[in-house]
Amino acid sequence: MKRITILLASVFGLMAVCTSCNDEWTEEQYEHFISFKAPLDKDGGVTSVYVPYTRHTPGDENRTPLYGPGISDYKLPLIVSGTTTNDRSFTVKVAHDTDTLSVLNYEWFQHRDELFYVDMTDFADYAKTVEFKKGEDVALLPIKFDFSKGIDMVEKWVLPIMIDDNDTPSPYISHPRKHYGKAMLRVFPFNDYSGNYSATTLLVKNSPDYKGLATADGSGQETARAYVVSEDEIFFYAGTIDESRTDRRNYKIIVKFVPKTTEAGTLDMNNGTVEFRTDNPLMQLDVIGQASYTIYDKPDDIKPYLNHHYIIINDINYNFVDYSLLNTDHANLEWNADLIETIPAHEMMWYNASGSLTLERRINTQMADEDQAIEW
Repeated sequence: MKRITILLASVFGLMAVCTSCNDEWTEEQYEHFISFKAPLDKDGGVTSVYVPYTRHTPGDENRTPLYGPGISDYKLPLIVSGTTTNDRSFTVKVAHDTDTLSVLNYEWFQHRDELFYVDMTDFADYAKTVEFKKGEDVALLPIKFDFSKGIDMVEKWVLPIMIDDNDTPSPYISHPRKHYGKAMLRVFPFNDYSGNYSATTLLVKNSPDYKGLATADGSGQETARAYVVSEDEIFFYAGTIDESRTDRRNYKIIVKFVPKTTEAGTLDMNNGTVEFRTDNPLMQLDVIGQASYTIYDKPDDIKPYLNHHYIIINDINYNFVDYSLLNTDHANLEWNADLIETIPAHEMMWYNASGSLTLERRINTQMADEDQAIEW
């Protein structure tokens, strides 16, 4: 009898514990803080956001611009944290955050202002308030971008915004954890040709003089990033120059894709020629031969919903001179062709780049939005 009493007491005790645990989850365990869904990248202290250079009308095979050429948009999620559903309606204010951007630049780059992130507010327009409805834990902040104003992707553009809860009393509280109540959006517009190209098959040679390029040794590189210029143009940095160079804007090679015209008079968008040019005569860009491009798609062997989209640029061959590599006095020269005669030959380094570049985009065909479908 004593054992039965002990057993029953244990069962009732366990039931009480379980009931207590269940009751705990009916009440809020944390706070209903407001935060952005903008997780930081591993490097850079910002959130990379990819948006099409031109937002096209969904489902339109002709890809008609939704707002106009060079105009796009993005919807940034705001979240109510906690373990229970939001039980009220309220309005959240959103504000421009130059202070955090200034702190971010100093933390990452110290006094090297030539490497700073640049505020892109002049190219962006967003709502200053976001409405949360009772029963909803997520709301969207619409942001519209106007890249047609002449955005230059040499700059590292960031849109800095924050949740503003300075009103007293405020109907909400921004999340106190670092970065949760702020969003530093590093915006990358993309077109059909931009992205990270594999450059292992692009051989880059260098020599102190032009004639030495013929016998110089060379090597490939891992990637070459292509940035948007317009709907059908991108730019690379010449040779091995990349975003870390402070004088990188002097070494832009603009690439234009020209589709092939078929015998029927239509355009073959998957094949064509590639034109190289630069706005900087000091580079002495010399394009050899005619480059071409090919585009094709390949379904994934294992995941049927995944499509591999390839762009291959063939027959690349160009020479250029790095006139600021050996003498930093020339690093910030203005683009003036008359100055080329003032730079001693021994202060230059000649480069040749030849070979091919390949871009792969992994596209989830189950997703309608092109920026969401691409696995960046």
